[in-house]
Amino acid sequence: MDFVSIRVITGDVTRLVTFYEKATGVPASWATEDFAELRTPGATLAVAGTRTVPLFAPGSARPAENHSVILEFLVDDVDEVYGNLAGFVTDFVTAPTTMPWGNRSLLLRDPDGNLVNFFTPVTPAAAAKYAR
Repeated sequence: MDFVSIRVITGDVTRLVTFYEKATGVPASWATEDFAELRTPGATLAVAGTRTVPLFAPGSARPAENHSVILEFLVDDVDEVYGNLAGFVTDFVTAPTTMPWGNRSLLLRDPDGNLVNFFTPVTPAAAAKYAR
């Protein structure tokens, strides 16, 4: 089994896709006006509109109500990402901070309030874990 994607349901697909394209530098691939994907070598971030929810089960997902999941992106230099996002991101939760597990992390919220973590491994153990 391969874990391949996370799908975020939103009330404004264009706004959220535009945010992630700018924040990550990854262009989206649009399937319909209600569904787009940002593909990276490790996984895909799918963004879908509320009109797609009934295709699975009506009411099974609601936008902008996530309080438990953090979307994470491995980057070469989290401090550089922080500098690039200053003036664009309106809700930084924490500036780049080195965590006890060896990653330097930048935590922010996307326009729907979802937590997003950009991180760079900074210890030998963390770097080994994410070596490609």
